[in-house]
Amino acid sequence: MTAAVPDREFGAQTVGPAGEGPRPPVDDTARPPAGGAPRPSAAPQAAEVARTALDWVYDHLPCFALPEDVLAPDVLVDRTWKPLGELAQLGDGIGRHTTSGPARRRASELLEFAWGQTRRGSLLLEQLRAEPMSTYPLEIYAAFRSAGFRHPAFEELARTLARTRSWAHTEQDPTRRLGILNAEHRTGLPLHAPPLTALHRTWLGSLPEPWMFERSAGYALTHVVFHLTDWGNAPHRMPPRLARYLHHWLPAWLDSCLEEELWDLAGELLAVAAGLPTPVPARTVEPAWARLAAAQDAAGGLCEVGPSRRGDTVEPGFAHCYHSTLVAAYAATLTTARLYGVPPVSLTATVLPGPETAPPGDAPCPSASRPRPPAPPRRTDRTPWTPRSSTASACGPWSGCTSTGRDSAWSRTPTPRRASSTASNPSAKSP
Repeated sequence: MTAAVPDREFGAQTVGPAGEGPRPPVDDTARPPAGGAPRPSAAPQAAEVARTALDWVYDHLPCFALPEDVLAPDVLVDRTWKPLGELAQLGDGIGRHTTSGPARRRASELLEFAWGQTRRGSLLLEQLRAEPMSTYPLEIYAAFRSAGFRHPAFEELARTLARTRSWAHTEQDPTRRLGILNAEHRTGLPLHAPPLTALHRTWLGSLPEPWMFERSAGYALTHVVFHLTDWGNAPHRMPPRLARYLHHWLPAWLDSCLEEELWDLAGELLAVAAGLPTPVPARTVEPAWARLAAAQDAAGGLCEVGPSRRGDTVEPGFAHCYHSTLVAAYAATLTTARLYGVPPVSLTATVLPGPETAPPGDAPCPSASRPRPPAPPRRTDRTPWTPRSSTASACGPWSGCTSTGRDSAWSRTPTPRRASSTASNPSAKSP
């Protein structure tokens, strides 16, 4: 086995709120905030959302499977690779923010399933060979690499491509470039550009007027935070002035999204609230978690927008709720770990029956109400989750920070080889 790549470039020291000195060195594994604040005696509402959302994800694993013709030129990335990559990111996030118990085992099973769908990385290698100008294979692989899975031939090719002039100068919006830089870091590749340059050009990096917040800006800012903090694993990389800005204005933006029933964006904002160096207080986010829980359907799914479907007898189509349900599971796990210092409550894996129907234009999952496939055999050739080294200088290239639709970590560089609805759209969905 090969040990995880040490974090040589990211921070060893964090800066506290104004008036405080530097905090002790930390590594890239997020921990509950220090301090003597009392912890609640019972798991909060977020833990219940994590349990039910993960049950929904587990019951719908067949819907995340890649089609046999996934390498064909006319297969859409956002209906094939994108959901699987987001599933892998969820598994990595749960694994990093739980220490033991059912949630940790569930994360391992999700990752084993997703890695098996890539044929242990071989399909990602073939995809990268077919489309060397595209970055989404690396961004998907980065989630697996963060969780300890490796494919040496993929990394060798990615390292070669990342040294090309084309890779470094492909025209992308700043939030997207920040995501690619974080994917390079997670994979152990040299960064092709300074992260601060991309950060300063983002909407959030400018500390914008808060009343200019709208839906596309909301997705842009959440993904700036995700990429900057490595999906909540490295909150110390968040510049203090951005953290203070978000602490002040995020609650108002969250209330607005809840009022408009924008559950997907509300979930992402809750993940941001939990991923800051000092999380937004529980008294601020607990009412939002109650609203999000009430919006879930009876099976634990959560539609991206619209009224609650809890009383519906027909389950909404997979494409309309899978992303927001993944976001809810991730945000709830992160919130429970960082605000309360306890793992989510016991996760059950019930098979919930329901008619295999879907709204027009959305094909139903072929096996959503059938028994799930058996769990794949446990692998022995993967690297265990290992905290990254804390011996780097203060935040490496991220130090000194002063600083659309949903940013797409999966949209590809335009190419005539394949049509995709997110091919050149920087506002497309991402995990």
